Amino acid sequence: MGSVSAAPDGAAVYQAQCASCHGPRGEGVAGKSDEPLRGKRSVESLTRYIDRNMPEDEPEKCVGEDAAAVAAWIYGAFYGPDAQTKDAPRIQLSHLTREQYRQSVADLFGSFGGRPGPFAGGGLEGKYFNAEKMEQHKEHLLDRVDPSVVLDAGILAAVPKLKPDSFSVTWSGSLFAPESGDYGIRAVTQNGVRVFLNALPWREGREEVPVIDGWVSRGDEPRAEETRITLTGGRAYPLRIQFLAYGQKSASLKFEWKPPGGVWETVPTANLSKQWAPTAAVVSTAFPPDDSSHGYERGIAVNREWLDAVVAAAADLAEFASQQADALAGTKPNAPDRVEKLRNFCTAFAERAYRRPADDVLRAAVAKEFDGQAPDVAVRKTVIRVLCSPRFLYPAPPSDPADGFTAATHLALALWDSLPDEPLRKAAAEGQLKTREQIEAQARRMLDDPRTRHKLNGFFHRWLAIGSSERIAKDAKTYPDFSERLIADLLQSLELFVSDVVWTGNSDYRNLLLADYLYANPRMAAYYGLPPVEGEGFAKVTPPPGQRSGVLTHPYLLASLSYFKSTSPIHRGVFVTRSVLGRYLKPPPMAIEFMDDRFDPTLTMREKVTQLTNKPACMSCHEVINPLGFSLEHFDATGRWRDTDSGKPVDAKGTYTTTGGETVNLTGPRDLAAHAAASRDASEGFVMQLFQHTAKQAPQAFGPDTLAKTHDAFTADSYHIRNLLARIATTAAMPTPATP
Repeated sequence: MGSVSAAPDGAAVYQAQCASCHGPRGEGVAGKSDEPLRGKRSVESLTRYIDRNMPEDEPEKCVGEDAAAVAAWIYGAFYGPDAQTKDAPRIQLSHLTREQYRQSVADLFGSFGGRPGPFAGGGLEGKYFNAEKMEQHKEHLLDRVDPSVVLDAGILAAVPKLKPDSFSVTWSGSLFAPESGDYGIRAVTQNGVRVFLNALPWREGREEVPVIDGWVSRGDEPRAEETRITLTGGRAYPLRIQFLAYGQKSASLKFEWKPPGGVWETVPTANLSKQWAPTAAVVSTAFPPDDSSHGYERGIAVNREWLDAVVAAAADLAEFASQQADALAGTKPNAPDRVEKLRNFCTAFAERAYRRPADDVLRAAVAKEFDGQAPDVAVRKTVIRVLCSPRFLYPAPPSDPADGFTAATHLALALWDSLPDEPLRKAAAEGQLKTREQIEAQARRMLDDPRTRHKLNGFFHRWLAIGSSERIAKDAKTYPDFSERLIADLLQSLELFVSDVVWTGNSDYRNLLLADYLYANPRMAAYYGLPPVEGEGFAKVTPPPGQRSGVLTHPYLLASLSYFKSTSPIHRGVFVTRSVLGRYLKPPPMAIEFMDDRFDPTLTMREKVTQLTNKPACMSCHEVINPLGFSLEHFDATGRWRDTDSGKPVDAKGTYTTTGGETVNLTGPRDLAAHAAASRDASEGFVMQLFQHTAKQAPQAFGPDTLAKTHDAFTADSYHIRNLLARIATTAAMPTPATP
């Protein structure tokens, strides 16, 4: 009777054939497989994958029973529920990210001046005068709301009794900045112009300082008066424009901007309002980038560059506080109680920055600053001390169920990247932030705030890999009509589509993938062969059946995931794999540059990619990437539909294998979108990414089953995105075990 050979030992196989790349404990090995060995594959899927592909350089070494044994061991050690519970991450103590710092500072100072109501675009209030003195001239010819600041002969002819060679105009209101960063601002005119944007208000002894001062005209040819200004996103800023035409042959003006990553354009009506907005505290100091190694920004790096930026920003903001001290404290320079009010302001400033009421120690420290030195100096020193304090920079993790102030802190950070507002501070003080129901009620109130929209817009920019317009530029000979202006249209179109799905109706995540409409203006409609659009703005249009499906087929995304002259199924496939389907892809073993001129010019892009990636070491990832990318080959490098490539019919068919080993046949973009919308991996990946962006922590840090519970609630709620956001913010504010 022959002996029966023992079954392979999975742990031994792993140490012999896998540990050199994945690490003895699955922790990863730099330069080989950097990420920890985690995933969603079943034992069966792992077995098939290892049998075909592992080890990468010699896949024939681990097949059959060895592959099955090591797959079972890997699942138990790294993939299974028990392993994930054992190695669950903990909440990390972290400092404010760049965006959290900007938003917190703006709200900290803004809390002493009052927030304006919700921003409502529509244009600026314009006053037209037949005089040089503008506001000093009591009788103006016309008072109206102008949708944009554009003057030309046709517009001026409509103003009654206007003297074309001697008149002036003042526009006033506010400008809304959609995202944080540096904005280009310019006025194109041959006449006199001054632009005041976020200027400190006039007071005795201090004049307002314009960001553009072109009051003295030079000749009769239009010139561009231009500057750059840093603005914090999601906020409105006071804006006033003065225009003067005096003794010149003609008069004209265009007020334009260039948003971060955008193009020069007339400031849109939607970003101008006749409403008042207070001067805002803006952080112009350059902070180092936040750590994004885990797919979301975290404030964990502490180095000299970051510390220097903290001190420099605090010094600048202290000067701002000093210039605004009387207004912030509600006093006047010669008031008898000025010192007392300045001291009270400093105490309240520290309270709001530290996110909890002042204790006796804090009050004594503030009072000490006012002993024996000028009150204005005391204000500056207090602001610097507060903004450099760990109590401001390092919000404590929520751990005490009775501490509503910590709950308020993390609720505000989750939804606004900022500080608690007055209703949150009041609820915390009254003990109304102790239960999940109480916290969630506040979260739902906060959803309607513009700061929440700004925070969520930032997530979608990251989820959809939205970058600068320069990255999307195409070869002018191949695509002569694909202009910088059209790229800006595409971005606005994508943002309008996402906003429509998220903030109207049932906020269904699946509509991000399945919707058969998009937003287009006449320029987009003409280029992409869409139904005609009347007027100059954007309208919802429905392309020909089968051609478009949500964000996956939006031309902005398709153009950004393409080469200069041609499509890139690899870039598109990688994006779908990681961002949409939530699957992990390890970095390629070597970077291979795609050189189109080295291929036979008669080959289609699909044939070129197939030829480039047919090596066994490549196919371990490209068997996933390629079919996803090929399903989008009906779209050229600008995202325009095509039926042929290199004179041959486009082949968009492919077979994709899920993490569970299921086979999905794809024939084009609608099949891809339908699979993604129905995929648990995809919707769970969406929840994971939104959770990380919102809480700046891994969901598992709030409990090993947090991701599963959040996802199950999401699906039970018909994939409602706004409700998901409120649920995540509530979880982030709930007490959790203290960080060891």
